[in-house]
Amino acid sequence: MSKENIIFGIRPVIEAIKAGKEIDRILIQNGLKSENSWELKKLIGELNIPVQYVPLEKLNKVTQKNHQGIICFISEISYQPLENILPMIFEKGRNPLLLILDRITDVRNFGAITRTAECAGVDAIIIPSKGSARINADAVKTSAGAIYKIPICREDNLKNSIEFIKDSGIEIIACTEKATESYSDISYDKPCAIILGSEDDGISPEYLKRADKKTRIPLSGEIESLNVSVAAGIILFEAVKQRSKIVN
Repeated sequence: MSKENIIFGIRPVIEAIKAGKEIDRILIQNGLKSENSWELKKLIGELNIPVQYVPLEKLNKVTQKNHQGIICFISEISYQPLENILPMIFEKGRNPLLLILDRITDVRNFGAITRTAECAGVDAIIIPSKGSARINADAVKTSAGAIYKIPICREDNLKNSIEFIKDSGIEIIACTEKATESYSDISYDKPCAIILGSEDDGISPEYLKRADKKTRIPLSGEIESLNVSVAAGIILFEAVKQRSKIVN
């Protein structure tokens, strides 16, 4: 872990937030009641910064220095507001292709998906502020730098973000094992946002029910599911193939 990407101690973290640093998330020791901690918690609440309350042992694994029960991870990137990005995509005359990642927690999976998305011409990636992989040096390396080339929107309420996307005239396509229709039998010609779900339990039911289309990747082997980054490549390049036929 890069030392440059973490800050620890109550006052240094407060000052980093006030200086406008892009915060990935903050770890706070369970039951912390120390001087100035109220000010930090107030800032966290006001700015909707992702926070986790953890045992002291977890903090000590990150650093043995005097962290005062607080460790802050600085983001490798600047997140983009979805409400700003979406109009810009339309203004450029593009046929939007978005990718929504529901609780992808493995940093290498996230990096690999981002690399594939950038190669496929995805306009933006949308992730929830809680329950997603940290965008750290490993994610950047796995993405081959693609993380710096594609807008990533970190949303506090993914359900509302999906509704905003739908209201903007974009179809929501869920890639799920629970679907019956094959990924190659549906159309990606219109503006669309593809949802991929968690490595553990797939797409959350509240997002799945908001999908306009549900599709699956048929499997012939004994293993019941693909790695999510592989699934991303298959479905995204099906969209690319269909869209290229329209252009040509």
